[in-house]
Amino acid sequence: MLTERVAAVFETDGALAKAVHGYTPRLQQAAMATEVARALDENSVLVAEASTGTGKTFAYLVPALLHGGKVLISTGTKNLQDQLFKRDLPAVRDALAVPVSVALLKGRSNYVCHYHLERHVENGSLVSREEASHLRAISRFAKTTRTGDKAELSGIPETAVAWSLATSTRDNCLGQDCPKLEECFVMAARREALAADVVVVNHHLFFADLMLRDEGVGELLPACNAVIFDEAHQLPETATLFFGNTLSTHQVVELSRDVVVEALVSARDYAALPESARKAERAARDLRLALRQESGRFTRQALHEMAGFERALADLETHLASLQQHLQAQAERSEGLQRCNERCAELIGKIELWRGQQQDDTVYWADVFTQSLVLHATPMSVAEVFRRNREGHPRAWVFTSATLAVGKRFVHYLESLGLEDAQTAQWDSPFDYANQALLYVPTGLPQPNEQSYNEAVVEAAWPLIQASNGRAFVLCTSLRAMRRIHELLQEKFERNHFEAPLLLQGEGSKTELLDHFRQHGNAVLVASQSFWEGVDVRGEALQLVIIDRIPFAPPDDPVLAARIEQMRKQGRNPFMEHQLPHAVIDLKQGAGRLIRDANDRGVLMVCDPRLVEKPYGRTIWQSLPPMRRTRVEQEALNFLNSLDQPTQVGVEQDDPSDSCDPS
Repeated sequence: MLTERVAAVFETDGALAKAVHGYTPRLQQAAMATEVARALDENSVLVAEASTGTGKTFAYLVPALLHGGKVLISTGTKNLQDQLFKRDLPAVRDALAVPVSVALLKGRSNYVCHYHLERHVENGSLVSREEASHLRAISRFAKTTRTGDKAELSGIPETAVAWSLATSTRDNCLGQDCPKLEECFVMAARREALAADVVVVNHHLFFADLMLRDEGVGELLPACNAVIFDEAHQLPETATLFFGNTLSTHQVVELSRDVVVEALVSARDYAALPESARKAERAARDLRLALRQESGRFTRQALHEMAGFERALADLETHLASLQQHLQAQAERSEGLQRCNERCAELIGKIELWRGQQQDDTVYWADVFTQSLVLHATPMSVAEVFRRNREGHPRAWVFTSATLAVGKRFVHYLESLGLEDAQTAQWDSPFDYANQALLYVPTGLPQPNEQSYNEAVVEAAWPLIQASNGRAFVLCTSLRAMRRIHELLQEKFERNHFEAPLLLQGEGSKTELLDHFRQHGNAVLVASQSFWEGVDVRGEALQLVIIDRIPFAPPDDPVLAARIEQMRKQGRNPFMEHQLPHAVIDLKQGAGRLIRDANDRGVLMVCDPRLVEKPYGRTIWQSLPPMRRTRVEQEALNFLNSLDQPTQVGVEQDDPSDSCDPS
């Protein structure tokens, strides 16, 4: 049986111990691997929470590779995809000595597109000198790379404008009509994925394809015997993004840009076409400018009450309709113009949907950014849609993360994805939290909604930051709080001549900031939500994690407000059934940044007085790792001062099944 073969791999003298340097058997890891094997054998659904240090990556990879069927593994990010494909999968495959073929599949925008690259290289007048230089470098790369994956070209930033000119999107890909089809890197990646035994994708790609049938997963899924989701706590939010309908001003700008390029190549004698495209682009930018707000989320009703929005949206639809007329007149002249014509029609349809009759099970809202606007029609719940997509071909489904349960209960997670038929399992961390960590909730803080709260947080945190000599994360629940707390800390640092580096999210990429943090060894990083998960800093560089407040979602968020109202109409308690569980899972992610290794030690400081003063606070702290707890500042200071004693750091870091766990 698969369960017995898997169990043997994790024994003291098993395949992993023999092949993986520094591997240490863990009961939790072996138990999880056995449960995953059982789910694969029985084609059942398993929801498994494996706390930090369990080594869940190896726990699902071993049964996946020994299973013998085709397995699709979906991770939270592209970085985790690369890590799994390039490091963890080869390590397990070599240890097991199994002839399993593996493939990596990303979204099309990650691969160089010969067609669009050639178009923009030829049309040099459309790009700046820097972009032209980048395009030439990408051109050279395209001639030598086997995969076309832009992650392999490190010399050009991932955010460089040139990448948008040298890659395709679902909107502008010509598909089977592309004259460069035989050279296409995307098609090559899909062919490899179809032929492989194990395929690694990411959540965005999985759900985009599930709805759009455009990224290659749709062809893979029918042949798969199992689907495994790592970082599965992200799935409800990711699914919500893709199971709805979106229209962005950026889509219009991209369409206009592509029309101009195609017109210069295939319809140079038809000047009305690029002119119409530029008018549509201006209309898209005017729509964003009609909203004077810098950023935020707004309901459809709130948007329509803003002066100028309705007229700007109608103007955009008019200009797109005019553009479509010109495109229809020229569409036969090239595949690119024909695809632009189809895209224009789709955008018009999305505007009509947004302006049409509102559906009761859908939330209509908008994301307003500095340079763009995104209109959303989002389903109130994704459970039924996801349930339907799981039906049909029998296969195993495994959902795993370090943060899925509230206490010992999985009800919130199961309901959010329609997984009521799932088996659930939970494994505590092998780390000695009682001795390695201290949970400190300071006394005397005001309520988080009071104006002086950020100042009080900094005053309470300052003695601990001094005691730890920096070496701290300050994790904030909003960008506004992050900026204010950073400003206040900067004043403290200067006034007290405190020489630890003070880093702020946004001053560099996430990778750059983490590299600086590790290199300095005594830095303080002030950050918001993007640093609450997927961050792994081991050793003495991080000994203090400060969380400004319990991460409740803002109640005026349009999607949350609609869900709250719906649950109230159903006679349910939205706070206890939705808001609190969501906050618990988020807080567990933030708290998980502190102890990443068997030798790590540190203090978790949660500044929110509601954690101990409100009845629901017990539910929250009981869901955190079993740290010792205190409200006495001196006890927290003593704990930090004790960390100055020399410690061995990273004894288990060579065990990839532990070090790759980003939860």
